[in-house]
Amino acid sequence: MKLYNFFRSGTSHRLRIALNLKGLDYDYVAVDLRKNEHQGAAFKSLNPQGLVPALVDADQVLTQSVAIIEWLEERYPTPALLPTDRYDRARVRALAAVVGCDIHPVNNKRILDTLRTSFGADDAAINHWCGTWISDGFDAYEALLAAGTQRAGYSFGGTPTIADAYLIPQIESARRFKVDLGRWPLIMEVDATCNALEAFQRAAPMAQPDA
Repeated sequence: MKLYNFFRSGTSHRLRIALNLKGLDYDYVAVDLRKNEHQGAAFKSLNPQGLVPALVDADQVLTQSVAIIEWLEERYPTPALLPTDRYDRARVRALAAVVGCDIHPVNNKRILDTLRTSFGADDAAINHWCGTWISDGFDAYEALLAAGTQRAGYSFGGTPTIADAYLIPQIESARRFKVDLGRWPLIMEVDATCNALEAFQRAAPMAQPDA
């Protein structure tokens, strides 16, 4: 497998976590978003949307981290990143969606670039924008963790799930945008538990060759 990704991309980060948790090897192909390589013809021949990550498996090109992670769970079911109970799976997917659907999409590079170029946002305004949506989502995530009856160190249960693969990159992003994380102690507990694992350590942005 070949993983086309960028070290600091949250979607790339979450996919690296999932691949590492599954124990899968892959060739790392850096796509430099700072140089707009994702908008070049070479990368768009793989993903016409011009977004990272993209995963190439044999002659198949997979795009969209949500779809790729679900494919990984189907193709490589052990170790499982989703619980066996259907209601529990829905709960884990909902936690992941807090990040994947409600926080990350309004804070990604193309949104921030538009805020800068079309609306004159400076760094302080960008940090405020990102902090607003991260805080809103993390408030909900923290409440869901507090209400969870099966939490044992991770977002759900005693082993990592896709919820953790989504959450940890968003925490990394929150730090970049100078969000005070102290108000979410349960999220910080999950962060500490996950980052004690090699799979998360190896997926971290600064551990990548293009960092």
